[in-house]
Order: sequence, then C-alpha cells, then structure tokens
Amino acid sequence: MRPPHPVRAALSLAVLLASGLGLAVAPSAGAAEPASPTLAADSRFYVDPGSKAAQQALTDLKAHDLAGAKAMAELASWPVAQWFNGTATPQQTTDAMAALQAKAARARQVPVAVAYNVPGRDCSQYSAGGAANSAEYAQWIDALARGIGDRTTVVVLEPDGLALSPAFCGGTAAQQQDRLAEIGAAVDRLAQQRGALVYLDGGHSGWQNVGTQAQLLIDAGVDRARGFFLNVSNYMTDASLVRYGTQVSKCVWYLEHNPGATGDSCANQYWPEADADAWYAANVPADATLVRFVIDSSRNGQGPWTPPAGKYTDAQTWCNPPGRGLGTRPTAATGVALLDAYLWIKVPGESDGSCTRGTAGPADPEYGSVDPVAGGWWPEQALTLARNAAPKLGFNPGR
Repeated sequence: MRPPHPVRAALSLAVLLASGLGLAVAPSAGAAEPASPTLAADSRFYVDPGSKAAQQALTDLKAHDLAGAKAMAELASWPVAQWFNGTATPQQTTDAMAALQAKAARARQVPVAVAYNVPGRDCSQYSAGGAANSAEYAQWIDALARGIGDRTTVVVLEPDGLALSPAFCGGTAAQQQDRLAEIGAAVDRLAQQRGALVYLDGGHSGWQNVGTQAQLLIDAGVDRARGFFLNVSNYMTDASLVRYGTQVSKCVWYLEHNPGATGDSCANQYWPEADADAWYAANVPADATLVRFVIDSSRNGQGPWTPPAGKYTDAQTWCNPPGRGLGTRPTAATGVALLDAYLWIKVPGESDGSCTRGTAGPADPEYGSVDPVAGGWWPEQALTLARNAAPKLGFNPGR
C-alpha cells in the first residue's frame, strides 16, 4: 500500500536531503553578503543536505520506518552549525572551511561554524582534546580564518572555553592566563576577515554567575568580537537565557566603565528579579551600547531535566538528559533587543558523552545501555528530540 501523498512528499524530501541532490545548490531568497559584519533579520543560515539527520532519514526510509524518515527529514531541513575540531591538518582545515563557504554561497545562506580546538578543551573530560599548545592553536585559527575569506560567517569560538576554563577545573593561574590569551588572539585573527561575526563563550544561565562570566568575557576580548553565545550543548530555557544574557551584557558595560569594580558588584541571575532589575536600572544607562549575544536553542524545547530526587549521587543533568526536545528554530528575527539569533549549534542527535550519573556504569541508568561517546550519532535520541520539539517540528518553510 502506498503511503498518503503528504508522507510520500516527505519521504521524497528525505531522499533528496540524504543524497545531497538539488537542495544544496538551489538559490534561495535572503541576504548573502551584508556589507558590514552584522546579521540582518532575514538572514538564512546554511542547511547541510548531507547532515547526519538527512542520512538517518534515508536509513529509516530503507528500513520502511516512514514515521522516523519523515521526522528526520524535517529535522534535516533546518540549519545546524558545522563543527571544526582540529582533527585535520591546517591546509585541510582551510580547505574544509572554504568548501563550506562555497556551498553556503551557492545557496545564498550564512554559514555557522564552531571553532573547537583550544588546548585543554573541556577540562580533559568527555570532549577532551584540542591543540597541543598555544602556537599550534594560533596556526589552526589562522588556517580556519583563511578558509572563511570575506563571506559573512557566524563563528562560535570555543564552547566551554571560558565558563569551563582552567580556573574552574583545577588549573593554574598561568594556564588560565594562557587560555584567555589564546582566545583573545583568536578573536583578533578572525576579526581580520571582514565578514566574520565572532561570538565568545558565555556559558548559560545555570552556571557561572553574571559577574564572573562578564569578567571572563572582558578578559578574553569581547570588546573586539561581535558578542557572546549561550547554552551550547545545554538545555536552559530561552527566557532564562535572554534574561541572563542581558544581565551579562549590562555587567560587561558596568565593569568597563567603572574602574576598580569587580564582577561581584553586578546583580546576578540568583538575585530576586525585581532587585536585579533595579540595580541595573540604577547603574547602566538606558542608552548604553551593549554587547550582543546568540542562543543555542537546539535542544532546550522542554527546558532542563529535573532528575528524581535522591536517585543519583551525580545526576549529570547536562549529559544526555531524557525526554528533551528541539527548541526555537534558527532565526535572526528574534524580536529581542540584544539577541542576534537563535541558532542550533550543538548537533541534535549527537551524544554528550557516556554518562553514568554517579553509578559504577558502564551503562547510563536512564537508558539501560551505554551512551555513545561525545559527538557520536544517536538515532534514538534524535528521534526523541524531534518528537518532543517545542514548537512542534515541521519542514523549514524558508528552505
């Protein structure tokens, strides 16, 4: 029996997405080359026709799983960032970025690229790795920048690079200074590409307090970047992130304009809202020029996970929490004064790591099996995210 027409259409799209035919080269309306490094509200972000979700759609179709194929085809129609993690030679890195630029240019879309190779990244945890030293990292950043050329490109510079820098995982003061210098130098090199929109790590609303994060951003050179990013690979709600990001931005202004002030001076996300609002109203002018930010909404549609009380010694709420869903679709039309875009930065369906939640493992007790390694594709998780999407998942109408 043939599936009904809407399903046939969806599955046809799944095949096209997975095979990379047609969709990668068809021009679409939207800004391709803004004259200055900014994001127009009608910017369209690059959609990879060969993404893991597109490949999964084809796999599901071959297995006659029509519902799964449709869900994965819908997921694959939305833009997701491309990660560069230092696993290639400098020339290969330049070539890979140049290839992304060429594909995005043909589609008249803006690429979103994640630079993830700072020495000692992730405090040597699940996503450990990175360049061997500062010199190697600088060479890699230069290779990445050369591949960008002059095209408008969102660059998400080092997720967890500041909020989880050496100072917060047993590192030395010298290691912390190295990290700030490495990221600051990367900002300066990437800024030589006239279309690069560089955002630094701002953590998220359930992590470092506002003043701590604001000082980290200042020390890493946020004044020379476009702004900062929030919630990469995490699950905080849009509302809490907008509030946090706005406070961080205002605290950055306050610290930059009040010599001798410290981050502890700023109201933070743990204050009563009315008290925090009053503090910023009294200390930051309404017409102050504030740094901007973007939000990773790829997996926060259901908000953060609340584990059963007392069940785990370490619930690892950040690591493959069950029952989560895709969040706000990628767009630069945010309607929020300081928010440049909602983006899908973490690839939906990629594991956060092999979580054990304080147990002896090796299985994740929430799933009864061993989670894929960090970055490993997890079809079941991808399908859960699609099914629990808020708002409900559908095909990208702008694609």
